[in-house]
Amino acid sequence: MREALTRGGRAFTAAALTTTAAVLLCAAGLVVAGGSGNARAAGGAVVLDEGELDFTPRQVDGGLRLQIDDRGAGSTVVREPSEVVLHVVPSALQFTPDPVATALGTTNMDSWQLGGWEAANIFAAEPGWKGTEAGGDTEITLSGFEGPGVFGLATYTREIDSVNGPAIAHLGSAEGVPRSFTLAGDTQRLLPVWQFTAEGVYRLTFTVKAGGATDTETLTVVVGDDVDPSTVPPGDGTTPTPSASPTATPTATTHVISEGHVDMAARKVEGALEFQLKEGSELDHTWHEPGGVVLHVRPAAKRKIPAGYDFLGTPGDAVWWLPLQQNAGIVWPGWNTGEFPRTDLDGKVSFRLDSVQGPGNVAMFYSDSTGTPVVPLNSGDGLPDTHTLAGGTHAHFDWAFSAEGVYRTTFTVSATLADGTRVDDTETLVWVVGDDTDPSTVTPGTGDEPTATPTTTPTASASGTGSATPTATASASASASAAASGSPGAAASGAAVSVEGASGSLASTGAQVSTVAGIAVAALLMGGGAVFLVRRRRTTDREEGTL
Repeated sequence: MREALTRGGRAFTAAALTTTAAVLLCAAGLVVAGGSGNARAAGGAVVLDEGELDFTPRQVDGGLRLQIDDRGAGSTVVREPSEVVLHVVPSALQFTPDPVATALGTTNMDSWQLGGWEAANIFAAEPGWKGTEAGGDTEITLSGFEGPGVFGLATYTREIDSVNGPAIAHLGSAEGVPRSFTLAGDTQRLLPVWQFTAEGVYRLTFTVKAGGATDTETLTVVVGDDVDPSTVPPGDGTTPTPSASPTATPTATTHVISEGHVDMAARKVEGALEFQLKEGSELDHTWHEPGGVVLHVRPAAKRKIPAGYDFLGTPGDAVWWLPLQQNAGIVWPGWNTGEFPRTDLDGKVSFRLDSVQGPGNVAMFYSDSTGTPVVPLNSGDGLPDTHTLAGGTHAHFDWAFSAEGVYRTTFTVSATLADGTRVDDTETLVWVVGDDTDPSTVTPGTGDEPTATPTTTPTASASGTGSATPTATASASASASAAASGSPGAAASGAAVSVEGASGSLASTGAQVSTVAGIAVAALLMGGGAVFLVRRRRTTDREEGTL
């Protein structure tokens, strides 16, 4: 039921439909809605999930109408809010700066945001507000709302953050938040943060008033991937919403890991070494054989390649990025040698990536203190690649996959014990990237998929990318753990490392710790060089100091 505001298989943009009608609108050169590259939803509605959009109050036939100027397909198409479904894609889930949470009466935990801090790094809709078509200032009111969480609009930029300024709340559904704001008549494009605190279907009713004229429109928004946006009726939802298709149940022999913490570990078994997966926290975990597991890299991991990361491809192109910091809703892969204390080893544990089968390249990397990527593992410039960890170490790095599909990564994990015995194990780990393939249907272990991986031997790179295989180690005197942002475009993400015997009390693996402005992430040593990172107002995950 609609609540008055009184205190208290998916379709994507790439699924194009042929344009059936195109009419010039006045002298502005705008095309009337009737077809574009956007996917169609229930009742013929268009799903908007990528590109620039402007919510524009404009004078039409002597009256005021709230319309959407959709530039997602190149040219501008004018659409009615009641005939579209705005999809807030899973990758829009990101940390919430405290000033935004305070202004909108919400939480500083992760939320789904359009126009937020990661807007430049994700493929998502970019909605703004345009005031120049109304003939004067326009009052925008959230006159109706329904949804599973809290919604709000606020302006908060990195420039505001740099001077510790407050967020500017425009309107929202939480108690105490303004219900309306004034859109100035000379505003070419206002770009607030659109925040949603829960997945599901929202219906936002906006009333616009300018020059004595009024219009009211209802916009349907689908947040996340719990509901297929192509099945949701637009507008006020008077047509019943079809039930979402049930998710396939994984087969009994395949264990799919789609989110949460999992370590690729060198495990001591009967005096030998076995490569196994440790799923869960330090205090509550399960061991798996790689040959029985499929790791699912969900669509929420899709990002744009930032400048300076050319080893991943062309900046701006898509990549599926698993950051070294834990992000809700996606898998968080790490490395673990905790079952081998340093005194049990002669040297370090070696993790060698022997081969990759799949539709694209796989890279594991971190950023040094200058923000330069260091790439221990990269199938894009030839294999094998190796990185090493000291005994008693737990580490996280950034991972990236260049295309959707099934990848089979074969690792050889080896070490020399203190008595001189050489121990090793070779296993193949399967990753399913994106949602083009149901991970529950993929057979784990080895397979015969084609590979896009070059087999040439890489040459040395002065920048630390390519064939560089630095040793990722952590001094026992280091401060136990670090978790950096790992976001594409971050200045220096570093690598999260925890070591045996470290002092201090930190949250268990997988727990989230909210940090406040000015808290510095703990120091870590990578190849002997100290790397420091300060991340303001960030939800940060930390590891236990003792493994």
